[in-house]
Amino acid sequence: MAGEDFYCRYYTGHKGKFGHEFMEFEFNPGGRLRYANNSNYKNAVIIRKEVTISPAVVEEVKRIIEESEITKEDDNKWPEPDRVGRQELEIKIGREHISFNCAKIGSLLEVQDSADPDGLRIFYYLVQDLKCFVFSLIGLHFKIKPIP
Repeated sequence: MAGEDFYCRYYTGHKGKFGHEFMEFEFNPGGRLRYANNSNYKNAVIIRKEVTISPAVVEEVKRIIEESEITKEDDNKWPEPDRVGRQELEIKIGREHISFNCAKIGSLLEVQDSADPDGLRIFYYLVQDLKCFVFSLIGLHFKIKPIP
């Protein structure tokens, strides 16, 4: 796994009453994590954060993705993006390059009611894991008061 090409990007968003609202993050091959969150609710401004991550963190992201076996899935039977919003997940690990596109998923009930509940469940949990990991990294890196 070490030294191979790696890229991961996740986007979720919609266009509505408050304009284009979205959350996006990406892990670049050079060990850079970029995060953006845009909400125009109550005139909020876009939040952009960028951090350099160690090779160990990159390897952990790869491990999470590989253990999910998401690269074996196909999004053909997943709900199409609609007015509620869309999700995109793009992954490149070594020679594998895969991209997923589907509607926003509000709950596991929507996953169970889909045409491909097993594949969509893998996607749903992988996205949850990646979002938690990214929020932890960003939160730790930009923490105002260090942990005693």
